[in-house]
Amino acid sequence: MNATAAADAQGDEAAQERTGGCLCGRIRFTTEGPATFPHTCACRDCQKLGGTPVMWWVGFATVSWTGEGGEPTWYETFPGEAKRGFCSRVAAIDSDIPEIGINVTALDDTSGPDLVPIHASFRDNAVHWLPPVPETEHNTAG
Repeated sequence: MNATAAADAQGDEAAQERTGGCLCGRIRFTTEGPATFPHTCACRDCQKLGGTPVMWWVGFATVSWTGEGGEPTWYETFPGEAKRGFCSRVAAIDSDIPEIGINVTALDDTSGPDLVPIHASFRDNAVHWLPPVPETEHNTAG
């Protein structure tokens, strides 16, 4: 799916709420509004954060935190630019500034057409054996 098709799909999903949470279920969330800028990132911070060669992110304007864990514990990766939210038991689920960027795999349903990546950040930093997502714009500087 190219960027135009993804944007059209976003319009169809604009009013949809999505739910998700961390692995242990202590932190749960509900998103509101359209998914924005679905993308992958292979920067070293995301690689270390996820213990994986690439992370898959999507933004939402509003996220409500639920569950016994409440809001995540925040760590500023890049002060004033990005901070990451962590469940104190199992790991990261999101980043923040200016919108809430949810790790797509933390969503209960990852099948929405508006979640297909349209951009790949730090694609040149990805492991050589992992092919890039087709039809994505990319950069090497995030």
